[in-house]
Amino acid sequence: MGSTEESAPPMHGDQRLNKLFGHDNPSPPRLGSDIVVRLPLAMGAAFTTGFTLGAGHGSTKAAYRFRAENAHRLPTATMQWYHYHRSKNYVAIVGACKDGVKMGSKLAAGAFTFCFFEEVVDHARHGRRDFLSTVTAGLTFSGLFSMISRHDVYTAARTAKLGLKASLAYGLIQDVFATLKGSRPDYIDFLFRKFSPRNGESDTV
Repeated sequence: MGSTEESAPPMHGDQRLNKLFGHDNPSPPRLGSDIVVRLPLAMGAAFTTGFTLGAGHGSTKAAYRFRAENAHRLPTATMQWYHYHRSKNYVAIVGACKDGVKMGSKLAAGAFTFCFFEEVVDHARHGRRDFLSTVTAGLTFSGLFSMISRHDVYTAARTAKLGLKASLAYGLIQDVFATLKGSRPDYIDFLFRKFSPRNGESDTV
């Protein structure tokens, strides 16, 4: 009697959402990592980037606000200047932490939503992982962001245009990465078969 590992059928591709969508996904996961691994990594990278940007902006804003609020009572002695700069640095650190966490949380939530939309579109297309799913997820996310932010028509159009460009570039980069790893998307496989020199030689023979 064999072990459970020998008797279990081999599993290919991403099997996490198969029960949710009711079909198997034979394609390998995006970027060579499963969705449960890719989501935390994307959220962590987005939070780190947002925290860095938000902390820099929040620190500068808090320092300027402190100087403006205390412009009418500037220190006159050396010890007073010491306490002034110490208080300003404390206010700047607090402002940096607040704005950093705020911006990082927003970007992390955005990264989670985009990656989840991309995975849903992949499964809705029965495992076809290419730039079309990424563009669809990007445009959907742009529309959702514009709706939540209550953008006007012109701002929403600019947001959708930016989402289209960014998602198209990101999707093509993923397709190149998948091709280099040996799992070419369908359209790249079609181009390879159509324009491959070997096919032309076999046709002439």
